[in-house]
Amino acid sequence: MAINKSALRARIYPETKAGGFASIDGAVQFYGRISALTKPEDVILELGAGRGEYLIEDPVPFRKNLRDHRGRCAHVIGADTDPVVFTNPGLDEAVLIDREGKIPISDASVDMVVAEAVFEHVKEPAIFASEIARVLKPGGWLCARTPNAWGYVALSARIVPNATHAAVLSFLQPDRQERDIFPTFYRLNTHRALRQYFPTSNWQDCSYTWTSEPAYFGSSWIGWRIAQLLAWMLPPSMATTRMIFMQRKMADGRA
Repeated sequence: MAINKSALRARIYPETKAGGFASIDGAVQFYGRISALTKPEDVILELGAGRGEYLIEDPVPFRKNLRDHRGRCAHVIGADTDPVVFTNPGLDEAVLIDREGKIPISDASVDMVVAEAVFEHVKEPAIFASEIARVLKPGGWLCARTPNAWGYVALSARIVPNATHAAVLSFLQPDRQERDIFPTFYRLNTHRALRQYFPTSNWQDCSYTWTSEPAYFGSSWIGWRIAQLLAWMLPPSMATTRMIFMQRKMADGRA
């Protein structure tokens, strides 16, 4: 049974009618916590900022405002490997990450690193983590939202070859543009991997898992209900999303 996706969301999550988002909305959960951590004097680095599709295309005003860091901090820098980042309207400054994965900004120059749907695409975790540690000030925050490698969505995606991801996603998410689909590696999406590359000796880990409303079942009533059942049945370790909040420790080990 397929119906309009907005109507389906409101039917399954009736609280959506009060503000436009469900109580389990992952973006509101993620960006709400980022907003709580942000200070007016902060410099924020958005990794994998791209063209800003999450900000541009969000139809919910409240959530769209949460995604926009400008006005809540002093400066927003966007970094990406694709020059499309220079078209991102949510940035004060844009820079290109080079082929070696280096970010062209100074050591300890940002107060917060934000990465939305980036960790699953990281091919070289050691270089990636090293660059985050280099540019982030002691006491600064790393905030990332990524699929949990042991969640049912990621487990299913890992079965699908990268070469066919665009075709599969165009079927499951017909509104998603092909230019916003990238190869996935899932090398930085488990508790073990995060502890390896962001060790507790240098980082205070405040991360947790989260299961938000289904994103990969289109307008299928049955699909959404199955997703709800899975969310209820599966343990937190198999939740669909990892909400990564890590604070870089000071030289003396304090957070």
